[in-house]
Amino acid sequence: MDQHEPIQRITSWLNDARSVVVLTGAGISAESGLATFRDPEEGLWAKYDPMELATIDAFNRDPELVTRWYHWRFTKAREVEPNPGHHALARLEQRLLERDRSVTIVTQNVDGLHQRAGSKRVVEIHGTILRWRCTKTGAEKSLEDLSFEVLPIPSDHGGLMRPCVVWFGEMLPEHALADTFSALEHCDLFLSIGTSATVQPAASFIEVARAAGAKTVEINRDPTPITDLVDCAAHGPSGTLLPAIIDQLRQLDDS
Repeated sequence: MDQHEPIQRITSWLNDARSVVVLTGAGISAESGLATFRDPEEGLWAKYDPMELATIDAFNRDPELVTRWYHWRFTKAREVEPNPGHHALARLEQRLLERDRSVTIVTQNVDGLHQRAGSKRVVEIHGTILRWRCTKTGAEKSLEDLSFEVLPIPSDHGGLMRPCVVWFGEMLPEHALADTFSALEHCDLFLSIGTSATVQPAASFIEVARAAGAKTVEINRDPTPITDLVDCAAHGPSGTLLPAIIDQLRQLDDS
């Protein structure tokens, strides 16, 4: 499919937008080489169902196993690099900030790749794998302050350390949701990138943005259930499409 027309349209909308919200999902990280959560695991972990390990019940039942699994997951995240899609969003943020406009990246990913690419305003609605917290006090520590020589990891307060991710059955962080909905209610352009956005609360984001009068865009490798809902859809790798859009914006700046 020829992407020239949607790229031109998205570029024009970004050029005019004053407040942008970008929702990203596993698809953008997959282009860096990270398997999506529901992809088959490899090696030792192939026999485990991620959806059965990512629960508080699994951690309570076998905290050593779950800790080893998350150690493996953040090791994989650190081995990969942000891809051109991540870097393009960081450049977009810089461009908008230079013009006294705003952009909020709301990510379902826990890998920290947006921040490593240079994005500053990132809301992690599913938490982060790069920080862990005490099961008794909630006190957090970064990975650099943790030792994985003893598993599970004892906390300083008699509990255990667990990753600061949202497990199945847990509530999303209130502050992250508040920041997200505040940004959505004031945005004039909403982009859904690398996600089908069909699981709540992400499924409601497009409706909140639309209610605010925002134009809506999907950038994804394949069509999704929200393709027919957005004002414009561009299908292909985000690591190709996003840099093309940024290049178009740069040409507008130079003209």
